[in-house]
Amino acid sequence: MKIGIMGGTFDPIHIGHLLLGEFAFEEFKLDEIWFLPNGNPPHKDTEDMDTSLTHRIEMVKAAISGSPHFKLSMHEAKKGISYTYRTMRDFHELYPGNEFYFILGADSLFSIEQWKYFKEIFPTCTILAAMRDDKDVRDMQKQIAYLKKKYEAEIELLRAPLLEISSTTIRERAAKGLTVHYFVPDAVADYIKEHHLYKEVEQ
Repeated sequence: MKIGIMGGTFDPIHIGHLLLGEFAFEEFKLDEIWFLPNGNPPHKDTEDMDTSLTHRIEMVKAAISGSPHFKLSMHEAKKGISYTYRTMRDFHELYPGNEFYFILGADSLFSIEQWKYFKEIFPTCTILAAMRDDKDVRDMQKQIAYLKKKYEAEIELLRAPLLEISSTTIRERAAKGLTVHYFVPDAVADYIKEHHLYKEVEQ
């Protein structure tokens, strides 16, 4: 099987995440997209996390419930600090018959050399780098060529619509009592409202 990997804190998951997964699924003819909520991401202080892991997992479940090719993976949620190289190494060992496609944004493509043990990621998957309007296509192609040549990385350009939506904006809107419908699937908006999430954020 060809599996796309979408990692993140998903605090909350929004339509930008889902569209990115859907476009990767279609363009690269993948069989499934696995969404991996981070239990303890290395780049964030857990005390600064706005929402419990349980709520973030439930929102992912709600968001992907209508798409049979979208799956929830608890692999990183069960770990301590989650590093991409460990996750991809684990998947490579646990599911040797699968091909993995790690989906990331343009900013991550340009900063990947700062990631912990980033070289260990490349042998385990093909990286799908999503374009952004603020990163010229030539810059993206140049970075891809550089990483391919230096590290023998397999990287493809993922053309997907750019939506200026961030989880931070959604949290801020919810904190002010503003609607988050259209930013997130209806089921996620209902979950946020039902559980009074983000009410303490930046009020």
